[in-house]
Amino acid sequence: MLMAGGRVLLGAAVMAAPEQVVSRWLGEENAKSPAVLDLARGLAARDIALGVATLQTLGDPLAGPRIQAACAVADLVDCGATVLAREHLPLKGAVGTVVVAGAAAVAGFWWAHRLARL
Repeated sequence: MLMAGGRVLLGAAVMAAPEQVVSRWLGEENAKSPAVLDLARGLAARDIALGVATLQTLGDPLAGPRIQAACAVADLVDCGATVLAREHLPLKGAVGTVVVAGAAAVAGFWWAHRLARL
C-alpha cells in the first residue's frame, strides 16, 4: 500500500507543479521544455493510474499480482531509460532515479510474486 500511495502522491505532485518536480529530476534546462513537461504529465498520469489500480486490486488474487507486476515493469523501464540518458541528465537526478526506480522494480516484482502466492 505504501508503494502505491507513494506512486499516486508523486504523480499528483508532478501534475500540480511539473516544472518544479521535473527540474530536480531532469535539470533546470530540461524542465523548461514544453515537450518535457508534457511527457512528465503523461508519466504522472500513468503513475496515478497504476497506484490507484494497485490499491484497488491488492486483495484480488488474480488482478493484484498482475497490476503489481505492471508497476514493476514501468519502474524497470524508467530505470533503464534513465541509464540510457544519463549523459544528458544531472548526476544527482540520474542516480536518484536509478536507485528509486530500480528498488521499486525489485520490490514490485517481489510483491507481485508474494501476492500470487496468497
